[in-house]
Amino acid sequence: MSSTETAGVNSSRNVVLIPARLRSSRLPDKPLALIKGEPMIVHVWRRAIEAGIGPVVVACAEPAIAEAITAVGGRAVLTDPELPSGTDRIYAALLEIDPDGAFDRVINLQGDMPTLDPRCLHDVLAPFALPGIDIATLADATDDEAEKTDPNTVKAIISFRSAEIGEALYFTRANAPWGDGPVYHHIGLYAFTRTALDRFAALPPSPLERREKLEQLRALENGMRIGVKLVQAVPFGVDTPADLIKARKILGDG
Repeated sequence: MSSTETAGVNSSRNVVLIPARLRSSRLPDKPLALIKGEPMIVHVWRRAIEAGIGPVVVACAEPAIAEAITAVGGRAVLTDPELPSGTDRIYAALLEIDPDGAFDRVINLQGDMPTLDPRCLHDVLAPFALPGIDIATLADATDDEAEKTDPNTVKAIISFRSAEIGEALYFTRANAPWGDGPVYHHIGLYAFTRTALDRFAALPPSPLERREKLEQLRALENGMRIGVKLVQAVPFGVDTPADLIKARKILGDG
């Protein structure tokens, strides 16, 4: 049996939740930006459906996003627009769609990755093959000097258990670990066990989370274990108008 099968990739007890809201300082109304005639959030929803690992639900802050998803036959849940983070938004949606805890694993997929390779949703479940993992995520090895020193490139410091899978010791915006070799560019795609998400959502922001502005440090500071799988490329996220132009070109729109 492969590690992905062991991790329950094909289990009907997985659910993919996609948080989305219109308020974005760098690209207003981002989820509804058109790519090949369809809103960006629809492209992300389609990639998640293609992965085939479980139901896909968009946790949205505004009715316009819900309407875009239901128009293509998808499911959306309206959440409080004042929720402070995507994790809070998916948890609110989860409590509505699954109050009895039928889903064992919850994948948090950002709504700004229209070019995502659906295989990434399988990859993010692989670290659950390690015993005791609460949260799983992805990283990409890079030797790019600009990325090493860029605070917008979050680095995962990983203790590897195999060539591709390990456990995160820390996440930082600094150039780390020191010395020769690559750094590991963290990719903001997460999978939680249901128990871990219940616990995480109840925790207050932690001191290191506030300092580094990295939500995942809340989990580490509270003794939760985060597994990491290496992938070959960072999924492209759309944050700016220039990113939107690039995404359109990647997907053959203009």
